[in-house]
Amino acid sequence: MTKILIAYGTTEGQTARIADHIADVIRNHGIEAQALDLKQSKDLSLNDYDGVIVGGSIHMGKHQEDVADFVQKNRAVLERLPSAFFSVSLAAQGDMENAEAYVANFQQQTGWHPTKVGLFSGALLYRKYGFLKRYMMKRIVRDKPGGLSADTSRDHVYTDWDQVQRFADDFLERLVPQDAAKIKS
Repeated sequence: MTKILIAYGTTEGQTARIADHIADVIRNHGIEAQALDLKQSKDLSLNDYDGVIVGGSIHMGKHQEDVADFVQKNRAVLERLPSAFFSVSLAAQGDMENAEAYVANFQQQTGWHPTKVGLFSGALLYRKYGFLKRYMMKRIVRDKPGGLSADTSRDHVYTDWDQVQRFADDFLERLVPQDAAKIKS
């Protein structure tokens, strides 16, 4: 049976939710999928997988070191297997130039140029933030395009779940073209 790994780095949990959603989409097509947090899976082997999706979120202008380290360590395998990358950022909510620049920087840092890239909006989880981070995030979003909310009384999720599903479906279509008809139906 085909087995897909969704390896991710997350800081506040939104990237984990996106990775889990991708895994659910893949499982709904009868393909085995496993989502793993790279922070908790240091010595992960890709030998048992037929495809890999890697994801990370942007904090302080870059993706998590765990994600970059994983890609650098496994670059040859990622280039051999069907693979894709998704980046989660608030920039993807209206500042696509910056969202794309984050991915370009990651590609330059790691040397990996995946054939499929997804740019997903993240979340503002104000209620999870401490006072200082909540204050800083409120100041940052006031000056950003994309209609991000500075209402700190609640959390704001900007992820387009349909876009995430299309990304997973497209990856599967490239991985298993003979099943493309099943995926579209």
